[in-house]
Amino acid sequence: MTRGQSYYFLGIVTIYFFFCLLPLPNTFASPTRSQCRRDQRDALLELQKEFPIHSNNMNSVTTVLWNTSVDCCSWHGVKCDANLGKVISLHLYSFSTVNTSLKSSSGLFKLRHLRRLGLSGNLQGEIPSSFGNLLNLTSLDLSNCNFHGEIPSAIGNLSNLKFLGLSHNQLVGEIPSTIGNLSHLASLDLSHNQLVGEIPSSIGNFFRLTYLDLSNNQLEGEVPASIGNLNQLESMPLWANHLRGNIPTSFANLTKLSELKLLENQFTGGDIVLSNLTSLSIIDLSSNHFKSSIFPYLSGLHNLERFFGDDNSFVGPFPSSLLPNPSLITITLSQNKLEGAIDFGNTSSSYRLESLNVGDNNLDGLIPESISTLVNLKELDLSHNNLGGRVPRSISKLVNLNSMDLSYNKLEGQVPQCFWRSSKLDFVDLSHNSFNDFGKSVEVFDGASLTRLYLSSNTLQVPIPHWICKLSLSALDLSNNQFIGSIPQCLKSLNFQNLNLRNNSLTGILPDLCINGNQLGSLDISGNNLVGKLPKSWIYCSEMEFLNVRRNKIKDTFPFWLGRLPQLKVLGLGSNAFYGPIYNASAYLGFPSLRIMDISNNNFVGSLTQDYFANWTEMSLVWNGSDVPNYMMFRYTAHTSDYMIVGYSAYNSIDLVYKGVDTDFARIFKDFKAIDFSGNRFSGHIPGSIGLMSELRLLNLSGNAFTGNIPPSMTNMKNLETLDLSRNNLSGEIPQGLGKLTFLSNINFSYNHLEGLVPQSTQFKSQNCSSFMGNSGLYGLEEICRESHHVPAPTSQQPEELFSEPDELVLNWIAAAIAFGPGVFCGLVIGYIFTSYKHEWFILSR
Repeated sequence: MTRGQSYYFLGIVTIYFFFCLLPLPNTFASPTRSQCRRDQRDALLELQKEFPIHSNNMNSVTTVLWNTSVDCCSWHGVKCDANLGKVISLHLYSFSTVNTSLKSSSGLFKLRHLRRLGLSGNLQGEIPSSFGNLLNLTSLDLSNCNFHGEIPSAIGNLSNLKFLGLSHNQLVGEIPSTIGNLSHLASLDLSHNQLVGEIPSSIGNFFRLTYLDLSNNQLEGEVPASIGNLNQLESMPLWANHLRGNIPTSFANLTKLSELKLLENQFTGGDIVLSNLTSLSIIDLSSNHFKSSIFPYLSGLHNLERFFGDDNSFVGPFPSSLLPNPSLITITLSQNKLEGAIDFGNTSSSYRLESLNVGDNNLDGLIPESISTLVNLKELDLSHNNLGGRVPRSISKLVNLNSMDLSYNKLEGQVPQCFWRSSKLDFVDLSHNSFNDFGKSVEVFDGASLTRLYLSSNTLQVPIPHWICKLSLSALDLSNNQFIGSIPQCLKSLNFQNLNLRNNSLTGILPDLCINGNQLGSLDISGNNLVGKLPKSWIYCSEMEFLNVRRNKIKDTFPFWLGRLPQLKVLGLGSNAFYGPIYNASAYLGFPSLRIMDISNNNFVGSLTQDYFANWTEMSLVWNGSDVPNYMMFRYTAHTSDYMIVGYSAYNSIDLVYKGVDTDFARIFKDFKAIDFSGNRFSGHIPGSIGLMSELRLLNLSGNAFTGNIPPSMTNMKNLETLDLSRNNLSGEIPQGLGKLTFLSNINFSYNHLEGLVPQSTQFKSQNCSSFMGNSGLYGLEEICRESHHVPAPTSQQPEELFSEPDELVLNWIAAAIAFGPGVFCGLVIGYIFTSYKHEWFILSR
């Protein structure tokens, strides 16, 4: 064979072997790869039909992504056994606009080889007992669905289960005792349901359990001692239930437990057993009924990082025994019964403590100079105690401090200047103390980080310092002091969210604000001596929700332009010198977001159109409680050492005449809606559109000159509590439908021209007789006035039309006396004639 023939032969052999060996890589790569079995595919397609598509987002339903043209083992959320093609893992979510209900005949339960199953989304109905037939399951996650009904006892058949998650549903009933059959469980989460009854003792059979979460249910009774058998347990949230009694002594066996959360229950004792749990890093006992002095017993827990014990009845001295713990980061013991002086002991500056909260106790004495040794402290709350004296200068050494609350104590003297120099301090609350001075020369550090300063209810009798404008404040509360002078115009340069200067002695004109379009949402300058007009620049305060200028000397026409503020919820203009009409066809826009409006005791005049209140839509909306907490507050975002808080808030407050009494609403309920137009000179008819404000709680139109009938539409105000229409010129009858307003507890119709039957309901019968005084045409008042069916004559100073009544009474008596003599003479004459001819009259009558 020639050399050329040899090369030719070798080339042919090489090509032959290349094509012969080409399939081998796939063969070796997956020697047992198998396609999805037909019965498994059919079951999945059957399941797909049970998840209807009603969503604009196709990715919101897992089964929508299934492509029937490819092998079902490659479908989204599906995993098969590599050898046999059986579906062993399935994770589905369905967030369509309709709910899906699983039935016992569902194709899901034909997938008998499933080991891991996770469902979430808009599922509804009860959990089918057919889940108990999926005997190969090791993980079952049905959390974040909409399941209701009871947990099926058939769940106890899943003896291979290691993970069971049923949290965030609407499950009711008791935890089935059969759950104790799941002896291989490592994690059990039944939280955020409505489960009741006691924790079953069979739960102690989970010898391999590391995580147990029964929180946010309605479980009651004592915790079973059998939980002490769970010696592998690492985390146990049981919070937000109705559990009571003592913590079982068997808890001493839970030596691996690192997190114990028992908050918001009714435990009373047994907390000393926690001293044995040396692995604990988090203990949360807050909002219970513990009464011990546990702190010395916890000093040996060297892994403890966070201890929460607020809202209990813990007694004893300040917990100085906890401070030397080298791991401790957080101590929260507010709202207890700690007493005595604060003692930081021999605390080393190397310790890690970052948050200390012992507010709302009975601690007294001075704040010790040794507080400076807590150099890592970021949050300090000593509020609501009886601490006195001056704030120690050593507090300036807490250079990492981010938040400090010393409010509601008896602290006095000068406000520490170190607060204006810190580069990390963000929040300071010194309100409700006796601070009286800022110091003579105040320097503000260029990098000062203070954004929220609360100094209300002190004894500061100085002008508002101009250096305060050098701070980057978003919230400033100087209310209830004795500040004098004018409001610094430089405040307009600050990007305020909340500014409260109420109840001081400030003079001068109102400052321009929101010129640069800042985020001012709450402005309260009521109770001062301010003059002039409302600045038109306030129209740029697009985020304004709360505006209160009551009890000043402002002289201006009605600010129609405030109707352009889309977020305005509270408007207080009362007790000023505003004048003129409050309706102008070309300028009036209504107040669609308003919940409270007080324009009382001004000089407003004119009549209101019948549709005046037609655009006040917020007054008719039913509050659904979705924007909890329940008070009107101004919100901030604050960062703490442990987490970010969204909604760090300051309460809005306002004073109104409520149920006939001047009332200071320190916290305004979000569903409280009120209108006070009293003490003006409005005339004409009360607008019939007033009945559209069905959620109104307080309506005061007294002291005006309204005429005509009381609008029948007022009977639509189902939540009305206070109604004052006194001192007007109203006529006609009181609408009988007002007697059906079940919340109506304070009524005043006095000094009008009303007539007819007073509604005979319990609400009306419980009123004082004076509520109907000055309406001579009213009747049906026997049970109210107890003396006669007539309203008694007034005994105190009343409107002008009644002043002539006593003179008229005197003249009537004089006329009666003059006529008395001739009357007697005429009577005798007539009597003589009658007796003389009586016999003859009777005879003729026959």
